Amino acid sequence: MPDGIVASLRAAGCVFAEDEAELLISSARDEADLARMVEQRVAGLPIEHVVGWAEFHGLRIEVDPGVFVPRIRTEALVAEAIALLQDRGGEQRPAAGQEGGGAAGGDRGGGRVVVLDLCCGSGALGVAVASAGGDVELYAADVEPAAVRCARRNVERVGGQVFEGDLFDPLPSALKGRIDVLLANVPYVPTDEVRLLPAEARLHEPLVTLDGGSDGLEVLRRVSAEAAAWLAPGGHVLVETTEDQSAIATAIFHRDGLTTRVTTDPDYAATVVIATLPGATTTR
Repeated sequence: MPDGIVASLRAAGCVFAEDEAELLISSARDEADLARMVEQRVAGLPIEHVVGWAEFHGLRIEVDPGVFVPRIRTEALVAEAIALLQDRGGEQRPAAGQEGGGAAGGDRGGGRVVVLDLCCGSGALGVAVASAGGDVELYAADVEPAAVRCARRNVERVGGQVFEGDLFDPLPSALKGRIDVLLANVPYVPTDEVRLLPAEARLHEPLVTLDGGSDGLEVLRRVSAEAAAWLAPGGHVLVETTEDQSAIATAIFHRDGLTTRVTTDPDYAATVVIATLPGATTTR
């Protein structure tokens, strides 16, 4: 491994300079491409934007410049969602080439479960859940055009559909009352604390994916207010918050008619709030 690349990355503040150098070298098409990538990384572009992908839940997710980079801690949310789908008794996914038969309003079939990845960014959460097994009908939505373009490449590979617009607005009305698991990785950084985020996030990810309003929970409130209309009986909403925000988030969901529980994962330093619409959980 060229020592000069490691030294340049280390001087730029890259904590894992050796690992990043190896990744850049293995990703570059030629010497010129490598030089360009090293220059971008030294200038502060997130490594995921430089190489064009992020590893998430054991998968390679395409991530374009200007698109939110999926965080490893959010794998805790994905693990909770997968466990919920397993509890709902989903059947095995169809064989390769048979995905994508679940257009909104279509026949779901025996064990099919409906998953929505809201504020989807690259689509990493929905793809990870759909790839874990079970017969999943996947939808995703984001307000950012760059994210939608990126998510479509990821989500369509597992037979899902991506819509562009604000929260629930672009979704087909036929999805109302049918969503079993709603993944909502909403922004939850309070406005006054965005300036404290690492430069990689502040400078290279859309503000709309980071800024959660005065207390960090403004977008969560909007999701909660409409969730009951979109969830199937017994359906769930999963959001990531800080530990300090979880009590307020719980109260918000309760106000909107959902029951809640909070899980924490010390390995990921993650807090996940799971809100459930009362009603029978059926095996499909």
